[in-house]
Amino acid sequence: MELVNQILGLFAYLFVISVGLAVLALICLYVIDVTQTKSAIRRNYPVVGRFRYFFEDLGEFFRQYFFAMDREEMPFNRAERSWAYRAAKGVDSTIAFGSTRDLTRVGTFLFVNCPWPTLDTDAAKTQTVTIGGHSCEHPYTTDRIFHISAMSFGAISKPAVLALSNGARKAGCWLNTGEGGLSPYHLEGGADLVFQIGTAKYGVRKPDGSLDEDKLREIAAHEQVRMFEIKLSQGAKPGKGGILPAAKVTGEIAAIRGIEAGHDSISPNRHPEIYDTKTLLDFIDRVREITGKPVGFKMVVGAYGWLQDIFEAAYARGPKSGPDFVAIDSGDGGTGAAPMPLMDNVGLPVRESLPLVTDILTATGMRDRVKVIASGKMITPGLVASALCLGADFVVTARGFMFALGCIQAMKCNKNTCPTGVTTHDKRLQRGLVPADKAERVMRYQQTMEREVGMIAHSCGVDEPRSLRRYHCRVVQSSGISVPLDQVYPYPQPLA
Repeated sequence: MELVNQILGLFAYLFVISVGLAVLALICLYVIDVTQTKSAIRRNYPVVGRFRYFFEDLGEFFRQYFFAMDREEMPFNRAERSWAYRAAKGVDSTIAFGSTRDLTRVGTFLFVNCPWPTLDTDAAKTQTVTIGGHSCEHPYTTDRIFHISAMSFGAISKPAVLALSNGARKAGCWLNTGEGGLSPYHLEGGADLVFQIGTAKYGVRKPDGSLDEDKLREIAAHEQVRMFEIKLSQGAKPGKGGILPAAKVTGEIAAIRGIEAGHDSISPNRHPEIYDTKTLLDFIDRVREITGKPVGFKMVVGAYGWLQDIFEAAYARGPKSGPDFVAIDSGDGGTGAAPMPLMDNVGLPVRESLPLVTDILTATGMRDRVKVIASGKMITPGLVASALCLGADFVVTARGFMFALGCIQAMKCNKNTCPTGVTTHDKRLQRGLVPADKAERVMRYQQTMEREVGMIAHSCGVDEPRSLRRYHCRVVQSSGISVPLDQVYPYPQPLA
């Protein structure tokens, strides 16, 4: 009994001490808050005002799970994310009762179903498309429509890269390395790779930041590296180079990129050696000659007169000149870190820029030579199918595959605190992302996407998705009435 009394006494003593310390801490915080001059809320409401920041942080999570309607959250609403999660898990993706989508909203795409849809027995295998068949020694051929967009090792974690590469191999699609260079984890998964050459030339740079042709040859020697993409601009930050905060620049990442560890990795806002039509075409030709593989460029469209100039110049140079593909990123594209003024205000959305670019290619006689890749928030079958109607040969997404990896849209990509392990290099948080399991989800997401895009195509009466045309889709106008896309974007006449 005496021992019990002693233990209870100890607990009482500790409780009193704890309460005393808590009161002392509150007094200290009170004094600090009423005397500081930087925050009006904390000065007027000492201690209590501090909860504002706590609730502000919690707010985005409560909105996501409790308060936001299925179709109102940004940048991706619950309905879109739920479809991506179900597709990745391979569970039933059907819904009941009725659509929660507002079909009268301006800009809404509506596909025109055919009275005699394509029977499953009449469906054709998706067409194969060859990139660089006219221009290089090692062209690339694929029948896949949906691929993985650029995500650098650094912006995303080692387990994420491993899962994406393995999943891409299983699905038969390509994986874009992003501008962070070629890591062992890209190669380990065995996927077809698109090596992105960013403005900092990470992975193929000399100490002064210029292109190192020997390193480029080493990259091209890997059979898995199928194509090279010259990054001119990105939808989330046009006119600004890549940004990787110092907290995410580990020794391994720095070594792959060819930079110093522990410092912000900031890419130039353009390639110094590319400043007009001629220098861009010269750089494309240079990379293709060194690698022997297809070369294209990625851009977000703003000003577009230069596109007419470059495609006309490439046409004049001959069939082995010009890009083998163009990747069109949307002005509402995503990234790990970008200035808000650029993310919110600069660059055309892909639904406007995609038909513009394909029309210029047609008008200049370059459409057959240059394949078109579209990207930007296209994570569901309807959006992918609409891009095919507007002229894309391929569609790529990064954030869709991030959802397949388990991303919950926590919006912490630039903080190294991603709770699902996708965009952090914290080993404790990475532990939650098991590459073998997530690779299966990546594969299922890609396969489900292609299957359900095919379902839309068959409903429109065509035998496979690449047969979709503008007249298969309508877009809702301000009057509330929809009109065919080929009226909004009339097909141009090619060069005589």
